[in-house]
Amino acid sequence: MIPPSSRPIPRFIADAPQEGPPTGEFADRLAAEFRAACEPLFAEAGQDLDAGSLRWFPARRWGGRTYVPVNARGIVPEGSEAGAVEFFGHVSYVHKSDGEDSHFAAKADFTDITVDDHPEWDIDFNDDVIGQWHGNPADGHSGDITLVWGSPLLPDGVMVTAELGDSLVDQTMLHDGRFTLIAVDALRGFIEPAYLEVIVWDGTLRRAVARESLYDIDE
Repeated sequence: MIPPSSRPIPRFIADAPQEGPPTGEFADRLAAEFRAACEPLFAEAGQDLDAGSLRWFPARRWGGRTYVPVNARGIVPEGSEAGAVEFFGHVSYVHKSDGEDSHFAAKADFTDITVDDHPEWDIDFNDDVIGQWHGNPADGHSGDITLVWGSPLLPDGVMVTAELGDSLVDQTMLHDGRFTLIAVDALRGFIEPAYLEVIVWDGTLRRAVARESLYDIDE
C-alpha cells in the first residue's frame, strides 16, 4: 500500500511525442501561423524572421491541443553591428484523428540573449505557461502548466526529465538533439514552493549530463 501524498500534484500529464518534426504542406501551415505571431514584434526586435532558420521541436499534446514549439533567428539588417535576435514560441492546434486539424493558434516572443553569447550554458531552452492546475480549493494548491523546449549543449545526452521538488513530473527521449516537456511548475499553497528543473541524462540513465532551473529562484 502507498500512503496518501503530502503533495498531490499531477505527473506525466502530456501525451508522449507521437511523430517527428512537421514536413511538407503541414510545416508550411505551421510556419505561416508562427510568422503571423512574430510580425507584431518585428519593429521592436529591429529584425525580420529568417524563415530558413526555423527549428521545430517534438510535438506534445495536453488539454485537447497539440503544441509544436519552434525557434528561429532574425535577419540582421545590412550594416548593423547587432547580433541576430531569436524568435521563439509555439503553434498549437486541435488534432483530429479522423479529420482535418483545426483551431490553429500561435504565440511568439523574441530575445537578444542567445546561446552565442553564453558558452557557459549547458541547456538552451525556452518555456511558456499554457494553462493552470488547481488542487483542492480548501487547500489553495495551484501551479502553472508549463511547456518547456530546448536542446542540451553538452554531448552524451539521451533522455530529459522534469523534476518538481522531489517529484519526477515528465520525461522524454531526445529527438534529433531536441526535447519538449509539459509539466506543472511554480507550486503555490504548499508549505514549501517548488519550481521545475530540467535534467539531461546519459545513456545509462544514471548520470546527469546537465541540470538547469527554469529561472533564478532568488529572483
